[in-house]
Amino acid sequence: MPIVVVANPKGGVGKSTLATQMAGYFTSKGRSVMLGDADRQQSSRLWLGLRPAAARPIGTWEVGKGNIAKPPKGTTHVVLDTPAGMHGGMLKDVLQLADKVVVPLQPSVFDIFATRAFLDALAASRKAGRVQVGIVGMRVDERTIAADKLHEFVDSLGLPVLGFLRHTQNYIHLAARGLTVFDVSPGRVERDLAQWESICRWLDN
Repeated sequence: MPIVVVANPKGGVGKSTLATQMAGYFTSKGRSVMLGDADRQQSSRLWLGLRPAAARPIGTWEVGKGNIAKPPKGTTHVVLDTPAGMHGGMLKDVLQLADKVVVPLQPSVFDIFATRAFLDALAASRKAGRVQVGIVGMRVDERTIAADKLHEFVDSLGLPVLGFLRHTQNYIHLAARGLTVFDVSPGRVERDLAQWESICRWLDN
């Protein structure tokens, strides 16, 4: 049962957007998915509460303070949304739990350097073979200089950039209905699904 953790110690970078979309991807493939939310804001949990009954089901993974409930039998994939400021013991616990860590990162010099120590720790963990780590550029056009700078930075750490997700109202409108780009007609979100292809391949490996 792969556990995918979405993490970045900086707030406002798109962790909940990424976590809910990945849960939506897994369930669109017929997997039995649970979505956990360790963030005090509980954005992912709120999103689950908005999800319509007709949509493919995603279970709630109970994440208590210092205690994570074991997923029930039959669960095939787990996604965990984590809080800003995660470090120390909590970061260590999460890395021990995770099979994959996905880091949403905006391509600004401020975001990059605010997460430098965190990314260094992930790079060391990846090098030791403890966890797979990938970066997703958020709210960015991959054809821009900013995207090139993001690539240059994470490549120097030995971390792969899985893909880039553009800044679009699609994610906002769908989140308000408890949905993802994998829940609606592909023609409505064609550009977004194309950007997800490389990320999904990594998730499935």
